[in-house]
Amino acid sequence: KRERLAKHCGNVGVSSGSFACEAALRMFGAKRIAVLSPYAEVGDVEVTRFFTDCSFTVVRFKGLRCPTPIAIAEVKEDLLEAHILELNGPDIDALVQVGTNLSMMRCCARLERKLGKPVLAINACTYWQALRALGIDARIHGFGRIFEEF
Repeated sequence: KRERLAKHCGNVGVSSGSFACEAALRMFGAKRIAVLSPYAEVGDVEVTRFFTDCSFTVVRFKGLRCPTPIAIAEVKEDLLEAHILELNGPDIDALVQVGTNLSMMRCCARLERKLGKPVLAINACTYWQALRALGIDARIHGFGRIFEEF
């Protein structure tokens, strides 16, 4: 999909949060994932379809059903952390947070240390992919293993 979009746009580099999450999951070799989403059910169906189409198995999914973009941004970090902990399990290779208005970069980095597995925030993945696409290979600490290891 990404290559088709790039070609359609005149062969310029193209990315999005979804493509960045896919790339990050592949870097970690994840196959079985859990997803935290702020969206309504219709959005959650599309998120699940995207990851399934990318050959990931979505083992667990938590949709927060936030009614507005502002409501997404107002979800408290302790609640987000509790949801990630509920989604986790020995059958999960990695956890993914989608929804760019749901800021979890620092929270996910902290949870990675606690859980011992990738906990990927969509904003961190997007920024990581953009830097690497530009040839910037700086290792940045505090925003997750994706920045520190790849």
